[in-house]
Amino acid sequence: MKFKLILFLSLIVNVACSQNNNAQTSTTLPAKEDFKDDWANLSKYQKENTALGEPKQGEKRVVFLGSSVFEFWKQKDPGYFAGKAYVDRGIAGQISPQLLLRFRADVIDIKAKAVIILAGSNDIAANTGHITNERIMDNIKSMVELAKANQIKVILCAYLPIIDYPWRKGLEPADKIIALNKLIRAYATQEKLVLLDYFTPFVNEVNGQKEELTVDGVHPNLKGYKIMEAITDQAIAKALK
Repeated sequence: MKFKLILFLSLIVNVACSQNNNAQTSTTLPAKEDFKDDWANLSKYQKENTALGEPKQGEKRVVFLGSSVFEFWKQKDPGYFAGKAYVDRGIAGQISPQLLLRFRADVIDIKAKAVIILAGSNDIAANTGHITNERIMDNIKSMVELAKANQIKVILCAYLPIIDYPWRKGLEPADKIIALNKLIRAYATQEKLVLLDYFTPFVNEVNGQKEELTVDGVHPNLKGYKIMEAITDQAIAKALK
């Protein structure tokens, strides 16, 4: 009987120790964050936005809001952004509703004075059957309305020409981009917004990009970005005057 009691008490102690060890393990292992709910990738620039802090006196921040053309820009020519109040907030692959969702965090909350909106190409490239130029324009218009409500100057972009997407061949996007640019131009005129024409300097005779200005028919090379820089500076000066 005494032996059974000792064995029983020993089992209780072992179970208690095991549970305690499991509890310690569960509290010491860091929980892995799940970002599936962050469809617009708001977390990408969260730390950088915080580090920016409040604008200095006289600082006029200009946000470049777009996808890969903007994100790759600071990689190809970081010197263009150095020493300026230019804030690159491009995220490769993003479509216009994602830019709209990011607008508060990546434009309004960092106290931008102006925003350059380059949107639409990835919507067209997705080709899910649900994307139309009218829906792209709805998202652009919503961003413009948010900017105006927060006294932020808007620069709208006529998108670069694209004859084909290397990763989604056969979509024939050239005419769709031309049609979208026509809508963007008309809306910019209607709302008295600055239009930044990236299409004209890049377009070749078949409505694609000039070979000497691009790496893949979609994204500019350094020479292409240099051309964009000159006309972008002009548009910013016009918007902020």
